[in-house]
Amino acid sequence: MLGSMQRAPTPSQPDVRDVSIVLNGRRVSVSFGTSVAAAIWNAGVAASRLSVRGEPRTALCGMGICHECRATINGVPHERTCMVDCTAEMNITTPTTL
Repeated sequence: MLGSMQRAPTPSQPDVRDVSIVLNGRRVSVSFGTSVAAAIWNAGVAASRLSVRGEPRTALCGMGICHECRATINGVPHERTCMVDCTAEMNITTPTTL
């Protein structure tokens, strides 16, 4: 009987909240679950590191293979920003504000 069939439960809406981080000394608010690479880009910083020749570099692959997105997170240098989600009061430093 069609009338007696029950619908599958719908998944609840994800808990959306903002997280406050510090990016190059500037406080930035991002959505919970945002990667550090996305937070850097969304804050208008187009490069997360400089190459050995001084060229600006940023996230390329988005899955941690290319290592182009490295930045200092909470004092730890060379963290792959595409692989790390923002957490409250995270301190991110890039060598450039480009």
